[in-house]
Amino acid sequence: MPADVLLVSLGGTAGLREADAELAASLRRAGAEVAEVRAERVREWRTYALIELAWARSARRATQAGIAEHRPRAVLYSSTTAALLAPAPGAIRFDAPAAGNRPGRHGLWQRPVERRRLAAAPLLVPWSDGGLAEAPRPHAGAIVVPVPVAPSGRGEGQRDIAALTYGANPEKKGLDRVLAAWAAARPPGEELVVAGLERPPAEGVRYTGMLPRAEYRALLRRARVFVCAPRREDYGIAQLEALADGCLLVTTPSPGPYAALPVARSLDDRLVSHDLAGALRLALRDPAPGYRERALEALAPWRPEAVDRVVAEQLLPRLQSLA
Repeated sequence: MPADVLLVSLGGTAGLREADAELAASLRRAGAEVAEVRAERVREWRTYALIELAWARSARRATQAGIAEHRPRAVLYSSTTAALLAPAPGAIRFDAPAAGNRPGRHGLWQRPVERRRLAAAPLLVPWSDGGLAEAPRPHAGAIVVPVPVAPSGRGEGQRDIAALTYGANPEKKGLDRVLAAWAAARPPGEELVVAGLERPPAEGVRYTGMLPRAEYRALLRRARVFVCAPRREDYGIAQLEALADGCLLVTTPSPGPYAALPVARSLDDRLVSHDLAGALRLALRDPAPGYRERALEALAPWRPEAVDRVVAEQLLPRLQSLA
């Protein structure tokens, strides 16, 4: 029997794999027959242009195989890279377009090809309004479908970690700026935990390396503050998860779609600042009353049940209309 939707996933990072799994599960809960294919991992070439050419070719092969096997009524490409060399028309899901996150030589061939793909696609499915705003025009109609975020469990009681950050991509995530701010703002005896990166410990700083997801979320439930200074943020899932698990969010006002940024500003705009050390001091010494409770209210559009409604009431009917 033909599948209702073929989901073409790059799966280049754990975050993308989890987001695609969440979307496939939501479509199935809405009653769709979903087939999934994933591009085979490619070697790490020296430039983004070459890396993404290799990924796009891998996604094309996966799509061709998936169409032959599942005869889908609609194809949904997860990421603009997956759609760059698409062998068949389909909807395109993305956190941020190459037009925004591949400036200069990094997007030499991707940006013009992406512009044509987005103009020809029957439907866009961005993760956020900010991601859609960066998409070049003209483009198809769009349905914003966030990646769902929910608390990972009950609080661990006393929050014994002063601050936590995620450093798996140190340059992009601005880890150097976080470490400098922590050195300036660190209260005596307190510790910054850096997840996702392996380094020798330093004074007041502990590195955990890569952790299983459950262990990482458990750290969030123990932390008082999540601090970050991304040089550009395409979405901010780590920040949204930190808010869901009760952390105060201290961040720079970074460029990019950064879905968590307006939420952080609405909760306590003192903690969104280029003066990261000053914002850290405020978060640790003078937290705004009711911050955690208000954060849960602000995250209502990201709750799994809210995302399921968007998928069932808006996304699936549009995908079915593409058949």
